Amino acid sequence: MSTNIRPARVDDLMGMQACNLRNLPENYTMRYYLYHLMTWPSLSYVAEDSKGRIVGYVLAKMEEDVGPDDEPHGHLTSISVLRSYRRLGLAKKLMIQSQEAMAAVYKAPYVALHVRKSNRPALSLYRDTLQFSVQDIEKKYYADGEDAYSMRLSLKP
Repeated sequence: MSTNIRPARVDDLMGMQACNLRNLPENYTMRYYLYHLMTWPSLSYVAEDSKGRIVGYVLAKMEEDVGPDDEPHGHLTSISVLRSYRRLGLAKKLMIQSQEAMAAVYKAPYVALHVRKSNRPALSLYRDTLQFSVQDIEKKYYADGEDAYSMRLSLKP
């Protein structure tokens, strides 16, 4: 299966949302996607098949409204790859593209994300493949009451 990773564009939003709705319990409004793309245009990426259909995406931003003990940093908002395109390394490639942009464009010292405690495949990707570390457990983080691991990866060389 031939795929291409490229920066997300406004005309990709419907495909990104469709990918999210098909795979994830946390869904976002079109306005939320648009806000990310307009505010941090270099941080979100899509994977498209040979016909130009969106088969995966990463939606990311910079956390700039931080407390006194923290600094502006990257944040992975959402990532999804259609089932028939999984196990091809697309999620890893999407994540790395976004992380590299955070470091290069915004000089982000690290990237953070939240993941459901029950999401073993995502935990494996983040912890084992990409070397994120668990920083904390956020109780009842998700709308359905499930806890989340708060994870972080240093982007400093």
